[in-house]
Amino acid sequence: MAKVYTSATMSLDGYISGPGESGFDRLFRWHESGDVPVPLFDWTMHLSEPSALHWRDMMATTGAGVIGRRLFDLTDGWGGRTPGGHPCFVVTHSAPESWKDRETEVPFTFVTEGGVARAIELAKAAADGKNVSVTGGNLAGQALNQGLLDEVWFDLVPVVLGDGVRLLDNLENTPATLEGPITVIQGDGVTHLRYRVVR
Repeated sequence: MAKVYTSATMSLDGYISGPGESGFDRLFRWHESGDVPVPLFDWTMHLSEPSALHWRDMMATTGAGVIGRRLFDLTDGWGGRTPGGHPCFVVTHSAPESWKDRETEVPFTFVTEGGVARAIELAKAAADGKNVSVTGGNLAGQALNQGLLDEVWFDLVPVVLGDGVRLLDNLENTPATLEGPITVIQGDGVTHLRYRVVR
């Protein structure tokens, strides 16, 4: 059955970035920790075999994504593509003017009403029976608050950042219980964990 999940690379103390968008060099060292080439846009990651299998499975089973405007702006919409090449729904107060007539490889839909719930509803319809990813700490927290997440996936790296942006922040219905881990994949410099949200 298709799932709605959030996934992020996270430090041991729960941060997905350090202060002022820092720390990515430490968080994403696992993208260059192996000898298995995995293409990503115009560059190639070099993952350990377990991480490559994990990544390929995630890309193959995801049919649509939901992201927030902050991540969209930070990546400039990945230049018109997404890591999995699937439709992407951007939760925002207003669509960016610069993207109105821009040709992209991936259909971006700017969801300006209904918030994350409406974006997930649209993404499920577009995912064609596959999983829906919700990316971004603030958005993931909103989805968890509203009971919209089925699973939480962590790429846990042996780094302590001390401060920054947390994956799950501003939660309202805590404590929240997660069941598992339902999968544990040990890569080089990273442990891939999947947990089920208990409702």
